Amino acid sequence: MFWVPAATVLTIMMLTLIVRAIHCKYQGIPVWNNIFQSKAALGAYFLLRFFVLVTLVRSLYLENYQHAFLCLLSLVLFAVPIFLERNLKIKLPATLEIVIFYFIFSAEILGEVNNYYGSIPGWDTILHTINGFLCAAVGFALVDMLNRSQRTKLHLSPVYLSLMAFCFSMTIGVLWEFFEFAGDRLMGLDMQKDFIVSAFSSVTLDPTGGGSVIAVESITRTTIETANGEIFSINGYLDIGIIDTMKDLMVNFIGAVVFSVIGYFYTKNNRKGAIAKQFIPVVLDCGKEDTGDNNL
Repeated sequence: MFWVPAATVLTIMMLTLIVRAIHCKYQGIPVWNNIFQSKAALGAYFLLRFFVLVTLVRSLYLENYQHAFLCLLSLVLFAVPIFLERNLKIKLPATLEIVIFYFIFSAEILGEVNNYYGSIPGWDTILHTINGFLCAAVGFALVDMLNRSQRTKLHLSPVYLSLMAFCFSMTIGVLWEFFEFAGDRLMGLDMQKDFIVSAFSSVTLDPTGGGSVIAVESITRTTIETANGEIFSINGYLDIGIIDTMKDLMVNFIGAVVFSVIGYFYTKNNRKGAIAKQFIPVVLDCGKEDTGDNNL
């Protein structure tokens, strides 16, 4: 009977929205333009937030506190775009907001809680590619803001702007892999997913200890025996995370390159480009700081 917590969550959200709408009406500000850049972004935020809250209630009911933590983390991440807009005085494009909300939901709720990472081939690959694209957009926007500000003496060419965006995206990708590694080692998780392989090469197997590479091919079965007598049999050889890590970094690289190229032509053509404008934030007080074009 999960309709009871779902109805409770929906009622709370509706009351919150009504109070917000009354406040915005009193201030003479459209409710969706006060926080979000479009009705679509507003709808995505409340719809996904509702699903997260229902999942949170269900996880607590089932005493699955790991999933409950992921739900709380998702709610915090949902608030990050709003926090950044208010404190950095920037305006996120509606498309960027919507993609961020769905990305968080797909990664945490669908990917982790509902195990889409394990049940849907390529789910992790798709998300890491999108992550590389989004992080490159954020990195490009941050450097572009500094590049156009009178408060700094930074004047980078389109090539260097794109390079900085690429490096920013790859750095975030590497830091995320560090986080996954730490989670696996310190908390006993399996964030760096394992792969079953049928061949590998290693110098460890060299009986002489001389560092010669020993190739092991056509592996059909591996048996793992623990100290307490547990035995696990695998049809192949278990790769512990290295393939998953490299695959994630490769698709992150692809996403970063794609947006870096888009950003290059966006800057080269005096900030003209329909795609780039959908992902690059606008500085609200840029008119006081820009020396050139005031429209991103």
